[in-house]
Amino acid sequence: MSYIQLVKASFRQFDQLKAAKTLAFGKIVGHLILLSLIFAIPISFQVMKIFSAIQTDGREIAQKIPDFTIQNNQLTVDKSQEGFIYQTDSIIFTFDPEGKRDATAISNDLVGNFLSVGLLKDQLIVSLPATENITSILGSNQLKIPYSNPQIQQLTGEALRASINQNQLPWWLFPLIFLIALYPSFITLGFSLLFTTLFANLFGRFRGLRQTFLENFKIVVLASTLPVVVAVIVNSFIPNFAADTFLTIGSLFIFNLATRIPRPPVK
Repeated sequence: MSYIQLVKASFRQFDQLKAAKTLAFGKIVGHLILLSLIFAIPISFQVMKIFSAIQTDGREIAQKIPDFTIQNNQLTVDKSQEGFIYQTDSIIFTFDPEGKRDATAISNDLVGNFLSVGLLKDQLIVSLPATENITSILGSNQLKIPYSNPQIQQLTGEALRASINQNQLPWWLFPLIFLIALYPSFITLGFSLLFTTLFANLFGRFRGLRQTFLENFKIVVLASTLPVVVAVIVNSFIPNFAADTFLTIGSLFIFNLATRIPRPPVK
């Protein structure tokens, strides 16, 4: 069977997927990349949703930002202006011209939110979730920008409010997020299907199948097509859906249907 015929069979004619073991490995890798593209869709939309929420919450916070200037490398406000903490669904904003809080306190605020931002007396603090990816890229989950930085010395309350209100998400952001999401999707999907193939190989031995690990892997990759599509649809509505577990169980189930040995007819 051709590759196109096998892709069509992967949605309903599972018994034909056994022929996938004869496909060239390059086509299997290409199919895995195609599935990764599909698998990256809900991740990309979830990230865009976060960016949109930050943009909306940022405009809400902008209304609360008072007038201030940077003088002698310190946050300077009118004497009647006191510090405050304002929280939205995605951002915790701290305005502290009196120096009552520090970078550690700003980071500790980050519980259930995506950003914790602090305009402290002597520096600007931006705290992000302490994930492995963010730490590896930035070296830390916290950005500290002292007011002695020439690029921030001209910052004022009016300029900051205007910048937040005028800020728009660029059109190229979603394609960029999608490309970035493709890498972890490919890695996650690849490892999940390798793990599934281990079980498929074991079950195949018990059932008397004489197929190599690579042949079983090829069949598993094609067998995962429908589970990937279903997982993406469900995950788009239920972000916490256990897609990896569903993918493993679904692919293994279809693999068993594809490789089952037909019983001889009863005479």
